[in-house]
Amino acid sequence: MGERAAAGGGKWVDVAPERLPRWLENFGGRHGAYTASGLTVTGADGASATLHAPPGAGPVTTIDELIGAASRRRLLGLLLARKGAVAVGIADGPELITSKVDTHYVQGRTAAGGWSQQRFARRRDNQAKAAASDGAGIAGRILLPRVREMTALVTGGDRTAVDAILAAPPLAALAALRHERLLEVPEPRHAVLVSAIAMARAVPILIREVS
Repeated sequence: MGERAAAGGGKWVDVAPERLPRWLENFGGRHGAYTASGLTVTGADGASATLHAPPGAGPVTTIDELIGAASRRRLLGLLLARKGAVAVGIADGPELITSKVDTHYVQGRTAAGGWSQQRFARRRDNQAKAAASDGAGIAGRILLPRVREMTALVTGGDRTAVDAILAAPPLAALAALRHERLLEVPEPRHAVLVSAIAMARAVPILIREVS
């Protein structure tokens, strides 16, 4: 699923729950026999990997608990938003069982056509508010009926757009389930929503190697 730099050094990798035992075996092969302390394993060469429970799978305190919890099927809500595009769905384990994708036009940031900057900003703000309102309506229709069954709400895309949608008072129950991680995704489409399921279920691992 790719790698991403970690603040303070090291890198993050995402590993599918089903691949965790093999990943740990390979970590030992690369860094020597490892010891485990809680959710951190440290190889013979000093390299370490700290595993984190994916959305809806915690709390866990040991690697074995994490593998078991992450592998179990659970219901996750998904909300992806970027500009005027929104994709909402529910995943049962690795399967998308219901979804809705919508696009609402929002003017770009650069004024054109002789508009004054203030008029341009007001129009863009109104468009963004309308997009957030529509997104909140879609999230309510798709997610709220099963909110009590969900273990977490996983969001992705643009944080400002997601925040604006979840600020709607009727979505308070969804906002309370929101996981802290924001998935990095392109403009929400159905295919992007489907690929986000694997990202949401994956176990994030922070790796720090000894130079």
